[in-house]
Amino acid sequence: MGSILVVGGDRVKHITTRLENEGYNEVIHLDGRKANMVKRDIPEHIRFVLVITDFINHNLAKVIKEKAKKSAKPIYFVHHSWSAIYRVIQKMD
Repeated sequence: MGSILVVGGDRVKHITTRLENEGYNEVIHLDGRKANMVKRDIPEHIRFVLVITDFINHNLAKVIKEKAKKSAKPIYFVHHSWSAIYRVIQKMD
């Protein structure tokens, strides 16, 4: 199905495992609290970006939104729950 960039969230192992079980072959996680994460670019092969709003630096959320728009990648803002994330991935199928 492709690759997903997950931004934010402190403990996302259960989310990454479930995404892999749904068929996503690569799940990249960027910590949402560290200020130096704003320097990271969105990899070209990423299908879409999930921003977990519960655990993210506001500046990073703004920068990721701008980078996603610039690279024409869909971006979704979700709460740290599987049901919220699952609703997004259902739209992507």
